[in-house]
Amino acid sequence: MADSVESPIQVFLLIENRLLREALGRLFRKRSEFHVIGQGGRSEIIPEDLRQSSCAVLAVDFFDPDLIYSNRQHKVILIGMDGDPDQFLEAVRSGVSGYLLKDASASEVVSAIRATYKGDAVCPPRLCATLFHWFAEEAPVKRSRPTVSAYDITLRQRQLVELVAEGLTNKEIAAQLNLSEFTVRNHIHRIMKQVDVGTRREAVDVLFPRKSRVTM
Repeated sequence: MADSVESPIQVFLLIENRLLREALGRLFRKRSEFHVIGQGGRSEIIPEDLRQSSCAVLAVDFFDPDLIYSNRQHKVILIGMDGDPDQFLEAVRSGVSGYLLKDASASEVVSAIRATYKGDAVCPPRLCATLFHWFAEEAPVKRSRPTVSAYDITLRQRQLVELVAEGLTNKEIAAQLNLSEFTVRNHIHRIMKQVDVGTRREAVDVLFPRKSRVTM
């Protein structure tokens, strides 16, 4: 009986740097274990099409927490990043599976995409140490935070956070609630300040922890 042939890893290259995007595209097309199902810069890709794509791994060369957060159904790996610990921690909180620095080689990018596809997390050792330190210092405080019942949020604010939990962007939330994008952004900013968090995802984690575990 012939051995079964594994399907190639579906990769989407959302890369702003055109030279990097083309180089990675050529690299992956030479390897039968990968299949590039789409590539382009941020301005060329429709967010809804990206979320609904069949890619297994989304490779991105810029940091956008909202984009990462709204594409959590994919394995998201950031490449060509700075070694900024704060940015790295925010990327982890947003849901990335991999984080590679600017000096990562082509073989390291290939290995990282292969690893994240299999369910592993990838990051430079020194940033891994940052993550361990953050968890040791901050996580117990996070776990002790009160839930939504302890915060005086309005019905409109609750609607907004629930839509954020579903992965909608500010623009999509504005269209659904018949509000301006500016109004939605201000509402979310006030909610984040009210519950003392730095990202949209953290606001969902604090206000609706069960919904966070189910939908993210």
